[in-house]
Amino acid sequence: MAEVRNPKTRKEIEDLSVKDERAELSSRLQKRISFGTAGLRARMSAGFACMNDLIVIQTSQGLAKYLIHQNSEAAQKGVVVGHDHRHNSKRFASLACVAFVRSGLKCYLLKGYVATPLVPFGVKHLGAVAGVMITASHNPAADNGYKLYYSNAVQIISPHDVEIAASIEKNLEVEEEAWDLDLIERSRGGLCIDLTDEIKEKYFECILEVNKRPPEVNFQSPVKFIYTPIHGVGFDFVARAFEQAGFNKGSLNVVTEQKDPDPDFSTVKFPNPEEKGALDLAMGLGESIYRANPDKVVIILANDPDADRFCAAEWNGKSWDVFTGDQIGAILGVWIFRKYQKSGKDVGKILTCFLVVAVSLSHTLFLAKLAMLASTASSKLLAEVARREGFKFKETLTGFKYLGNSALELEKNGYNVPFAYEEALGYMCGTSIRDKDGISALVSWAELCSEIAESGDMVSEYLGEIYRTKNPSKLERRFRKLRFVDTHFDFTGADRNTLLTTIKYPSTLGSYPITSIRDLTIGYDTEYPPSFIPELPTSTSTQMITFKIDGKQAELVLTLRTSGTEAWKLKYYVEGRASDPNIAKKIVDGVVDALKNDWGLARL
Repeated sequence: MAEVRNPKTRKEIEDLSVKDERAELSSRLQKRISFGTAGLRARMSAGFACMNDLIVIQTSQGLAKYLIHQNSEAAQKGVVVGHDHRHNSKRFASLACVAFVRSGLKCYLLKGYVATPLVPFGVKHLGAVAGVMITASHNPAADNGYKLYYSNAVQIISPHDVEIAASIEKNLEVEEEAWDLDLIERSRGGLCIDLTDEIKEKYFECILEVNKRPPEVNFQSPVKFIYTPIHGVGFDFVARAFEQAGFNKGSLNVVTEQKDPDPDFSTVKFPNPEEKGALDLAMGLGESIYRANPDKVVIILANDPDADRFCAAEWNGKSWDVFTGDQIGAILGVWIFRKYQKSGKDVGKILTCFLVVAVSLSHTLFLAKLAMLASTASSKLLAEVARREGFKFKETLTGFKYLGNSALELEKNGYNVPFAYEEALGYMCGTSIRDKDGISALVSWAELCSEIAESGDMVSEYLGEIYRTKNPSKLERRFRKLRFVDTHFDFTGADRNTLLTTIKYPSTLGSYPITSIRDLTIGYDTEYPPSFIPELPTSTSTQMITFKIDGKQAELVLTLRTSGTEAWKLKYYVEGRASDPNIAKKIVDGVVDALKNDWGLARL
């Protein structure tokens, strides 16, 4: 308590102590919030297990020491720091800045609320040693977080997380000067530098790299777009991106009630575009605009509060088609591939204009250096497209920390990696940022919608074409929120052989036998005998099991995993593939019923 200078958090602990609330005090003080690959994220409150001033200062001190130890040029390269609009976000960012400056590091403190993608972009643009974004993304209003990007402008992966956590533990002592926010102004022009405008200008130049239509063509778009930032920071960024791409200002209609940053997210229960009800106001506005413009295509565009995720819906004349994360990923991936394919043909024609045979060879080699990625929990549709079209596809563990680092590895090996995605509405469009970016995904979607509308089609029809021409799986995605259920098993101290002899997996899914099991928690995969060690990395800190059925009429994949950012959520993903869509749907429905009834998920 002696180190806590925030009177509010001091009083919280003092009041709990006076009331002898031992259980609450224990939950807050006995276990420290752990620093992992996702940084920090927790409820804002007093105590070592929560997000508060002291935790931010100690984390930043430890991080600064680690960066200086790892990189002899860290002080000169500096750290980019940004924040969203949540309660305490500005204060947390300022305290982090003070910690970095006191450690001798330059700090590029971004002014005002910013979208999360601006921080990794700033790290890349400035060649900074790290980037910190204060945000809890789409979590409830009571939460906040501390997101870290390394010098490669990608979220950290192991062993950095463990080493940074150790450095934090070694640097917990907080001096009085660590609370001195006036240091920021005293350091202006020195170690505290404001390059926000420069970073933004460059960001808006770069994020349109996959958008190839001339601005004057986009200006004539026949689509009426409905946009909601869901009380977040997205509006200014989206308006600027639309302007940069050449769209008519009148084509973007904003949900007024959700336009401005609101840390309480007043009109929604959860500020997550995946959640039921999050798009209700946008749908109401869209329907009224359609009634006034029945000849127009009406599309909903939405970002989560920190604008790193994106979702969309289309009015079909009677109801809304809300696209799943996998459907958006497939549509964006195929659209970007076709752009890339066309540019490759043009290059091939120029380089081999005197050798017709070489045109095909040049184009084949051109496509062979294209790569796209998706997380293992995502649909296999993009992998099927890659197989059929001849470009590389790579699957990674769930999370953009894996997607981004894998993209960089592929890039080092000579690949062009213009797209990656995860089913939870995260998309990387282009090569400027190796992280999910809801702004670039949104403006890319707006352009592809315009192209499709100009041809007289709808996005749902474009998706149907992909299904038909690529023979993909019939996808049924279910998302179920399970609160206050501990789905983590304690494997501490148990060796792998003991686990394999102790754990028994289900032998059937519904009426179908399970033919393959991959458990990335304990490291077991029946498709890799005799060691049964999976190809993908394993982690005992996250639960993830995949079951497969291979039958004569259909194939099915089921993945169960715990959410990486919302500990009370258990997520499941079911995908069925068959030559007959009706058979695929029947199998998927049967498996979902089995999950609820046979496996007891409905009771969790």
